[in-house]
Amino acid sequence: MPESSTQPAIQLKGISKIFNAGTDKEVRALEAIDLDIQPGQFISLIGPSGCGKSTLLRVIGDLIESTAGETKVFGKPAHQARLDRDYGMAFQKAGLFGWRTVAANIELPLELMGWDKTARKAKSAEMLDLVKLSDFGKHRPWQLSGGMQQRVAIARALSFSPQLLLMDEPFGALDEMTREHMQLELLRIHRETGTTVVFVTHSIPEAAFLSDRVVVLSPRPGRVHSVIEVDYGPGDRSDETRQMPEFFKKTTEVREALRAVEVAAGETL
Repeated sequence: MPESSTQPAIQLKGISKIFNAGTDKEVRALEAIDLDIQPGQFISLIGPSGCGKSTLLRVIGDLIESTAGETKVFGKPAHQARLDRDYGMAFQKAGLFGWRTVAANIELPLELMGWDKTARKAKSAEMLDLVKLSDFGKHRPWQLSGGMQQRVAIARALSFSPQLLLMDEPFGALDEMTREHMQLELLRIHRETGTTVVFVTHSIPEAAFLSDRVVVLSPRPGRVHSVIEVDYGPGDRSDETRQMPEFFKKTTEVREALRAVEVAAGETL
């Protein structure tokens, strides 16, 4: 697990979010979220459906504003971090443009940032190599499998070398075998780039396998119920990790935390 830094990659202090405040459609999505994430860490957000995982990710990414609290990304307000392009995002759907080649899809953020053609081409080639799709740069997205499309989306999100990668259930639509393969690929990319990752998932084994820390949120309004540290010892995680007693122990720990939040929520109804 990466060592702590004097300045967290992400600082969340008292984050609350209310949609449609003051109306009969008011929804309290998040309440009093306090969380620090260190540079280079892989953090998963997990919790019951509707607990505000994606909302919290969007607050971090400055896609929506919190109703209360403070969000800092690498010591800056989230809005400034977005303007400075400190992060990339990947969603459940790859969101690739069918009329552009794979390479051109990866180059799109660079094109919008004003990179010249030569630099864009060199960077897209580098990113295709990173996600092991060097032979597919001239293909169209519809010619690729779902897992390959997600690798292109990750390559695009990392094309401008952001310090932070925000991921909202990027493997949720994949079959189980492809999903496990993509998890290994993501860990490899994470090791090679050193990027901080915040990852939203509904999958308990996925969270336990990928993460340095698993943040368990309560039912709406989402609060931090518990933070589970994950450490499987030296060496890279692999398919063998999924067979380790320690992995089953962490999976059980995350599952029990989720059960605890649901029981607590039921008792307050």
